[in-house]
Amino acid sequence: MTDRNPTPLGIEANAEVLARYAAICQSEGIVPIVEPEVLMDGDHTMERCNEVTEAVLHAVFHALHRHKVILECMILKPNMVLPGKDRPPKATTEQVAAATLRVLKRTVPAAVPGIYFLSGGQRPEEATANLNAMNVQFPNAPWQLSFSYGRALQDPVIQAWAGRAENRLAAQQAFCLRAKMNGLARSGRWSSELEKRA
Repeated sequence: MTDRNPTPLGIEANAEVLARYAAICQSEGIVPIVEPEVLMDGDHTMERCNEVTEAVLHAVFHALHRHKVILECMILKPNMVLPGKDRPPKATTEQVAAATLRVLKRTVPAAVPGIYFLSGGQRPEEATANLNAMNVQFPNAPWQLSFSYGRALQDPVIQAWAGRAENRLAAQQAFCLRAKMNGLARSGRWSSELEKRA
């Protein structure tokens, strides 16, 4: 992301494709996972990520409406609102949660049953803490706020395994730990103390 990209045309084109995909899925009896990710690559500010994420989600839900997608029968898989990974300093967990929730409240209809966040290159504990903060700050959200982390679940496993058969148990334990911590964050019950004790 830059100050000029994505362009309004790029946002609209991608929203249209996501909505068409969702409509096709539903016509075939499949629950679509709509994934309008705004990448954290770059040195953009948190404010720029907020602006782009809001524009993207507005465009996506307008397109979903045009294509008559049943919102109760879809899953949203967005990014969190973060500064670019090359932009110091990092935002606090509370800042990320507040900014992300503000954008979601402005753009995502209550009919959507669940929002399953991408980790988007965050460190595993960071992604967990940010999800937890959202569930603490907005315990009565109209949507389920949960996780669909790829790297934030897999990186600790890959590091523990290191491609060696004798590390299989350590890799399984690393995966179970991350899944458990994210499960706690899903209900706002995670803490750094629990993380250290586990």
